Amino acid sequence: MLQSPPGEQSPIERPPVPTSDETRGCLFALSQPPLMLFLAFIGTLLFVTAVHDLYRW
Repeated sequence: MLQSPPGEQSPIERPPVPTSDETRGCLFALSQPPLMLFLAFIGTLLFVTAVHDLYRW
């Protein structure tokens, strides 16, 4: 088993590094209401055009 030198904590015992607001990833951006409304609107437009193409004469 590996042991760390005296006075130094092992990586497992170290406290986690707090994350800053700037390092948030893509899932944080997708949770924003304006972006979700925009994506829902674009998705609705795509769905309507796809249905229109399926049922046009």
